[in-house]
Amino acid sequence: MENNKLETIIKLFEGKEIRSVWDAEKEEYYFSVVDVISALSESKIPRNYWSDLKRRLIEEGSQLHEKIVQLKMKSKKDGKNYLTDTLDTKGILRLIESVPSKKAEPFKLWLAKIGSERIDEVFDPEIAMKRAVNYYRNRGYSDKWIEARLKGILTRNKLTDVWKENGIEKDYEYAILTNEIYKSWSGMKASEYKQYKNIRKESLRDNMTDIEVALTDLGEIATRELAKEHRPYGLEQNKNVAKMGGHAAKVAREDLEKNLGRTVISHENALDYQYEKIKELDEGEEAKKD
Repeated sequence: MENNKLETIIKLFEGKEIRSVWDAEKEEYYFSVVDVISALSESKIPRNYWSDLKRRLIEEGSQLHEKIVQLKMKSKKDGKNYLTDTLDTKGILRLIESVPSKKAEPFKLWLAKIGSERIDEVFDPEIAMKRAVNYYRNRGYSDKWIEARLKGILTRNKLTDVWKENGIEKDYEYAILTNEIYKSWSGMKASEYKQYKNIRKESLRDNMTDIEVALTDLGEIATRELAKEHRPYGLEQNKNVAKMGGHAAKVAREDLEKNLGRTVISHENALDYQYEKIKELDEGEEAKKD
């Protein structure tokens, strides 16, 4: 793995090497299925174990095999790149539940515990709020910052409520509109902004400076008020209003930068580690199947 502090599903495997690939576009990790099988099962030939398990899952009507993505990964044996069966985090969790092994039992108990906690939160949402507060405190955020962050979530929800009233229903549409706001004031989509700060699945807002958060909030609040006033309907009309809202934040940014004499867009993040760059295969390099 790229970093032993990386907070992903990899933590469950207690230091055992599980190869992974980061998909920047989808903002998702993909893990080697054979490596997970090797960590969970008693099999001396995990590749054969996986072939048998995959066949059984298909016979049982499981759709897990449809989620498999073949990606190039470096072999532990010879250091060459081979096409390897991978699954995203959700797929790996489903795979764990399908492995009949004593080694898999602790993982299954962990999944059951997480599921039980989430059900409890449905009945008592305050539990989820306390969990979020403790999460931020454990990472060194001040109570003042946490209070502002929770208020920011409410502000964001007010915007998405207006978008919903204006005909926005699908997740990708919300993402498109959010990107329009970001691009208008920062010059970057949310995914590009994350790359600029060298973060991946982490929350972009959690890794912003106070000024960056303020400009983001201004762009969203301006978009919300403009949408309430002009009542755009559908994706294209709402995109135009989102650009207008982002432009309001851009004007504020440019005026502040003019007086400061420097940019307010920062590379800083709240992580205590850095991701290593993934070396891509050279153009035309052949990848064999692992």
